[in-house]
Amino acid sequence: MPVAIITGASKGLGRALAGALAQRGWDLVLDARSPGPLAEAARRVSAHGTRVTALAGDVADAGHRAELVAAARRLGGADLLVHNASALGAEPLVPLERLPLDGLRRALEVNLVAALGLVREALPLLRVSREGTVITVSSDAAVEAYPEWGGYGASKAALDHLAAVLGVEEPGLRVWAVDPGDMATDLYAAAVPDDDAPRPEPSGVVPAFLRLLDERPASGRYAAAALAGVRP
Repeated sequence: MPVAIITGASKGLGRALAGALAQRGWDLVLDARSPGPLAEAARRVSAHGTRVTALAGDVADAGHRAELVAAARRLGGADLLVHNASALGAEPLVPLERLPLDGLRRALEVNLVAALGLVREALPLLRVSREGTVITVSSDAAVEAYPEWGGYGASKAALDHLAAVLGVEEPGLRVWAVDPGDMATDLYAAAVPDDDAPRPEPSGVVPAFLRLLDERPASGRYAAAALAGVRP
């Protein structure tokens, strides 16, 4: 069975994607910071009959990243790495003039540095997979200048570039930066707590990720909205 490592998998998009992959027979290594929600997510996902290893920890910690890859190795390897874990830099978001520099450092550490650290840890396994794939979860804030989203957007813009370079340096892999679009997530609620407008559930964008895995287009940046609809 193929094996995927998914960070930020206790809720939201990470959990929805884990469930969809489990339904397809993937074995999974799941990460999140909160042990309780992660254990519950793992319990639900494992109901599909696949092997699931849940490891609570901080992706910014090198030792935890090594544990995630070691767990994948025990399951047989790593065919897919999804870096979904994210940090905002400030909760709620604030203008750049008030953005704590420690918050910006945290956003860069989780969103960017941890992504590269995990990729580097997993590369030996990804390279020997017949369909080695890296997915970094991006944001429209990486390409649009939204007030108060500057720190988070900067970290995601840097992550997009990192993914683009990785795709060139590792031609044997598929490396996709995916903008999932607007979603109802705890991350968004923490970012803009006064915005109670209805938003799509994360499960609604999972088909876009599955389409990428099925069709395996060239490495690059993709928007979930552009992948929606009937396949050619």
